Order: sequence, then structure tokens, then C-alpha cells
Amino acid sequence: MAYVDGFVAAVPTANREKFKQHALSAAEIFKESGALSLAECWGDDVPDGKVTSFPMAVKLKEDETVVFSWIVWPDKATRDAGMAKLMSDPRMQPDVNPMPFDGQRMIFGGFDMIVKA
Repeated sequence: MAYVDGFVAAVPTANREKFKQHALSAAEIFKESGALSLAECWGDDVPDGKVTSFPMAVKLKEDETVVFSWIVWPDKATRDAGMAKLMSDPRMQPDVNPMPFDGQRMIFGGFDMIVKA
């Protein structure tokens, strides 16, 4: 079954278009590196929690929006090779394609897909 990288980040609301352009550029490189598909989702109905929530997890500030993203890979081996290729790609360097958000507050992880319906 497929392998999925998931991400949650806080993006300055004013940077929505910059984020979209950054994501479109990165998506092309992810797909060249073996990704099957990508999704970048701009928060619309993301409530604050009392114990935990997306806003709490990324320490969301008043002028930011939560973004939820994922990348689907055929398998973990393809993901590992693809991520290594991507990280060394000159088009992904911060001076060429800077992240329009605070990457230190981004949450990410890799997941084995166990159900696809």
C-alpha cells in the first residue's frame, strides 16, 4: 500500500498566494521525485481546542491560517529516495524557493496507509 507524508503548518494569512506558488513549485519537484499526488489545504473551519487542536499544535497566531497537506508515494522506499533527491534539488533551496511560513512550527510525519476506501 502507499506511503503518506503529512504536514500541518501555520502560514501568515497575508502569504496565501506566496504559499500557493511555493507549493506549486515544490509539487512539480515532488512529482519528478516519485510522488503520486499532493494536496495543500487552506484552513477554513479549524476550531480552537480545549486540550488539543490544529491551531494549538502549530502555535497559531491571530494573523495566521492552518494549512494541512499531504503527499502520497507508492511506498516508503520511493519516498525516502524522493525526499533525498528533493532536498538536494537546487530549486528547493531557501534562496530560490523560500518557505513563506515559520518552518519551525510545522508538524510532519510519514505514515503507512492501512485503509484506502
